[in-house]
Amino acid sequence: MLPALQSGGVEQGTVEVTAALVRAGHRALVMSAGGPMVRAVEQAGGEHVAWPVGEKSLFTLRHVPRLRGFLAREAVDIVHPRSRLPAWIAWLAWRSMRAARRPRLITTVHGFYRVGRYSAVMMRGERVICVSNAIRDHVLAHYPHVPQQRLVVIPRGIDHARYPHGYVPPTAWLRAWHTALPQLGTRRVLLLPARLTRLKGHADFLALVAELLAQGMDVHGLVVGGEDARHAGYARELRALARELALDERVSFLGHRTDLREVMAVSDLVLSLSATPESFGRTVLEALSLGRPTVGYAHGGVAELLDTLYPQGAVAPGDTGQLHRRAHALLLDAPAVRRFQAFTLTDMLASTLAQYEALGGMRAR
Repeated sequence: MLPALQSGGVEQGTVEVTAALVRAGHRALVMSAGGPMVRAVEQAGGEHVAWPVGEKSLFTLRHVPRLRGFLAREAVDIVHPRSRLPAWIAWLAWRSMRAARRPRLITTVHGFYRVGRYSAVMMRGERVICVSNAIRDHVLAHYPHVPQQRLVVIPRGIDHARYPHGYVPPTAWLRAWHTALPQLGTRRVLLLPARLTRLKGHADFLALVAELLAQGMDVHGLVVGGEDARHAGYARELRALARELALDERVSFLGHRTDLREVMAVSDLVLSLSATPESFGRTVLEALSLGRPTVGYAHGGVAELLDTLYPQGAVAPGDTGQLHRRAHALLLDAPAVRRFQAFTLTDMLASTLAQYEALGGMRAR
């Protein structure tokens, strides 16, 4: 259960687990308000149930008795909400069912949610999956009543075959890339893959590009990330800041792209500069899997990834001076990113299904 199937890590993980369940012979139902990724769920062999369980309204509570009947009628073995409002609907329905007849309840804590009663519902699962050790520490610090044995860390994973070390994009893609962005030329390319929302570090990124230029480095900055109407004002602020720093010809805002893998592969340095800690840091993992040097503010899940895979890229959160020095050094002479096989999609899926099976006799259909 999740609010919608638009785009993002939660949605992608839902599709991946759906596919794994179907491959293992199970029936997988995904409940959400819908979106473009419904097709991916159905292509994976899952069934989509179109209920607006993430709609922030008191009327959403009407789904509680409806869900209780649905769980019983469909003989659901496991109910797994991945977001707070769906978790409230799931938990209220679940707790009102007879213990002998109700499914098992698993939740996944995907983020550093604001501490409080509303978020506490994510800790009510019979198993609580944490997507990083940082998230587990957050849960233990702020919800000490949760039994530690309920918590299990299952890091997010990627398909390393899709992000192979040393990947070179196809010739046709490279040709189109250089045609679309001739200003790159032989410049060193810095990439910030982050949607245009506050706290993602765009201002620090622009200041970094300006500082490197002032030091005589021939660099170009790329910002890849979508923007929507809710953040139009922030997008205008960023473009105004770029003009103020005389970066009109040195920074390109590329919007949302479906070829981020290729863009990362042709970048000299990938950045992760969120002011608040990321729960995991998937783009950091993808960039490192490709063998691209990566610099990030070392907190949350990003700190764990860099500490394990590329400690040379770790920078104290918010320390722009250290950021400038580290980026300059790595652009001059970056230590190679070693090939690795940690944080695999296979491990993530196997661990998730193992939790399902351990809790309650899932039956192949």
